Amino acid sequence: MDLEKFIRNVPDFPIEGIQFKDITTMLKEPEALAAGLDELLQHSVNKGVTKVIGIESRGFIYGGALAVKLGAGFVPIRKPGKLPAETIKESYTLEYGTNTIEIHKDAIAPGDKVLLHDDLLATGGTMEAAIKLVEKLGAEVVQVSFLIELSFLKGREKLGEHEIVSLITY
Repeated sequence: MDLEKFIRNVPDFPIEGIQFKDITTMLKEPEALAAGLDELLQHSVNKGVTKVIGIESRGFIYGGALAVKLGAGFVPIRKPGKLPAETIKESYTLEYGTNTIEIHKDAIAPGDKVLLHDDLLATGGTMEAAIKLVEKLGAEVVQVSFLIELSFLKGREKLGEHEIVSLITY
């Protein structure tokens, strides 16, 4: 299925000059929603994934579903102050500012094989920070996946040698 036809472009969101790729127009269509999950899953089976980490907030949508399908646990990475137990944090730069993400200290452990998922790869700052969090906790990143990649922003270059899956590339 051509998932790109379900993505809406929203100019000047969240700030002027950004062309926001809106996945909600894809998510509302049951066949496109399922096709996206099936395609992501095809790339993730047989990797020994024990935890899927979804990055707030759109990474939760497919991240949770992938965890169920892979027989793995699901772990959220969130913005500061959103997780109730003890966390570690990592700050990063994105295309229009800076931010910080957190994960529970006890969410993953050495020996876990992690699939990190987010909806979009732009400059790579968010995912680079997520990889650092996983590695600080001693787990192994076996794959990084996205629905959309904005290749002109070269975010892939920040993610090192990790296997990267993107379903739609602009």
